[in-house]
Amino acid sequence: MAEKRDLYDILGVSKDASQDEIKKAYRRLSKKYHPDLNDAPDAEDKFKEVAEAYETLSDESKRSQYDQFGHASTDPNFNGGGFGGFGGAGGYGGGDTFTGFEDIFDQFFGGGGRRASRNPNAPRQGEDLQYVMDLTFEEAVFGKSTTIRYNRKNVCKTCEGNGAKPGTSPETCSRCGGAGRVNVEQNTPFGRVMTQTTCPECEGTGQIIKEKCPDCGGDGFQTERHSVKVDVPAGVEDGNQIRVQGQGDAGKNGGPYGDLYIIFRVKPSKIYERRGTEIFYELPINIVQATLGDELEIPTVHGKVKLKIPAGTQGGTTFRLRGKGAPSLRTNQNGDQHVQVKVEIPKKVTDEQAEHLRAFAKESGYGETKEQKGESFFSKVKDAFKDKD
Repeated sequence: MAEKRDLYDILGVSKDASQDEIKKAYRRLSKKYHPDLNDAPDAEDKFKEVAEAYETLSDESKRSQYDQFGHASTDPNFNGGGFGGFGGAGGYGGGDTFTGFEDIFDQFFGGGGRRASRNPNAPRQGEDLQYVMDLTFEEAVFGKSTTIRYNRKNVCKTCEGNGAKPGTSPETCSRCGGAGRVNVEQNTPFGRVMTQTTCPECEGTGQIIKEKCPDCGGDGFQTERHSVKVDVPAGVEDGNQIRVQGQGDAGKNGGPYGDLYIIFRVKPSKIYERRGTEIFYELPINIVQATLGDELEIPTVHGKVKLKIPAGTQGGTTFRLRGKGAPSLRTNQNGDQHVQVKVEIPKKVTDEQAEHLRAFAKESGYGETKEQKGESFFSKVKDAFKDKD
């Protein structure tokens, strides 16, 4: 079995990271490895790994247990230690053995309330949700207004969120007295001490529901179809996201709704390539247009514009159409469109055409040394075509 990775390493945060830093890291990585956005074979496993790390480190009580006992604390059968000595040294060794010694006492004796558990019935914000929105290339450039529909948890209208059958109410748990946690005696190197753990009777809620709501089954929430109007800003790119405040799941105990994070998935264009605000377009022209020059209509996302191709234009030459790119999300100013010329050479010619080309090459001195040529090949081509006018 592969060794489990450190939870802090999984989220890419330090061990003294704040809850805000942990939450930001989770949001970033969950978006990166979300199976709907990442086709890599291991994306789903990494997504689950990130979620499990966040579940532990976002809870101060679980995080404290993990900091003290490592992955053993995430085992369902974990009882708070089973000490074989401090620091994993099998004894009381020296060096950094007693690093975090006060935290050990905090774990067993409460630490003077420094890590006191939260009130299980205090208002809590609802969970954030993610929604993947597909956009065409043009929609990403110009933005749009649309209405999206998705499932989210709303407060049950039947029980108004308390989970109890109408006409009844939840009762305070008699085992924990509504605290959601109970004291448990354990054997430690210090003797028998008291530790706190989640109340098995009420599962940490501090309340017992004897008669559950028939519509939500005691959960207090119902999953419903929800609609919200979204204004997609002009200039978004594939993988960008926006936050729509208060459109996530309903909060608990009267807490506010969570937020909705909309992740954009942009379909590639058949003719354009985009890099930030710059748009790139490949223009195919024939050898006559490249030699003699021409004026062509060029497609852009803003409509067609005329572009003058100078005589003697070489393959790979790039022209800039200013202001014909995508807008910047920050400044709302458009980037440019870059038009790269690709000179197309005929794959097949008729016998008559081949004869004309050989005569033309001979007349132009094609294949001669630079000293023998005098004029450039393209200059002679240009003059030859002019003579026929």
